[in-house]
Amino acid sequence: MSVRHALLALLSEGPKYGLQLRQEFEARTGEVWPLNVGQVYTTLRRLERDGLVESDDDGTEEGPQRGFHITPEGEAELATWLRTPPDMTSPPRDELVIKVLVALALPGVDVRDVVQVHRRYVVELMQQWTRLKEDAPEHDVGFLLVVDAELFRLDSVIRWLDAADGRLARLAADAKDAPEPAPAPSLSPRLRRRVGMRR
Repeated sequence: MSVRHALLALLSEGPKYGLQLRQEFEARTGEVWPLNVGQVYTTLRRLERDGLVESDDDGTEEGPQRGFHITPEGEAELATWLRTPPDMTSPPRDELVIKVLVALALPGVDVRDVVQVHRRYVVELMQQWTRLKEDAPEHDVGFLLVVDAELFRLDSVIRWLDAADGRLARLAADAKDAPEPAPAPSLSPRLRRRVGMRR
């Protein structure tokens, strides 16, 4: 998540103080991503350094009275960010995927059991998010959009876990049905000498 660009978006509405930016950020993102005031000021310093925002004083003092406004360069940066799709060309480092891949190679670990443990957990999470959605007021659009996004994400995790479990079940069935490898034929002493093998 780009806190940098979210702050630029808030400042595009007009000048704001650091504490105000933190409060508005949390309100606009459904209050599910808490933001530390220190992170706000660190980000604002970097934005100011890059010429994307300006403060209403000489920059020697930080605190609730120091206001910031967006520059034309900041407006251009924000417009570019809003219209540029995030990089999705490489799969993210998903801890759940890594766990399943590691479990697959570990002796004595039932990888299908690992999959089912995580599936149960994700189903519980989906139930919690669904209850939050049912209790949320209809006008709280920001929060409802966050909940919808999370429910769709968790649904895709469950679908992946189900697909992984199916693939692992087929792999286990194929291994069980595979014929025992035939023992290597022993070579006669005459043939052994011919190919240059020793006893």
